[in-house]
Amino acid sequence: MKHTHYFETDVLHRRPEIKLEWLEEAILYPDKKAVQENGRIRFWKWIDEAQKYLRVITLEDGETIHNAFFDRGFKR
Repeated sequence: MKHTHYFETDVLHRRPEIKLEWLEEAILYPDKKAVQENGRIRFWKWIDEAQKYLRVITLEDGETIHNAFFDRGFKR
């Protein structure tokens, strides 16, 4: 799984509760997917274990993870 330097050095340290397998699942089997104006892609996936929606943001290639967090405001 590819990721940006920002994701590795900042996001993973601030959000250690996010499991890497959840990130992969969100990208491969999203509940919702949307392209941002800057070309980055958002993926949302319900995580049963956490009882929350996880939002994963990738670069334009749809593979390189740039950010991930539990999205408290997401409504399906």
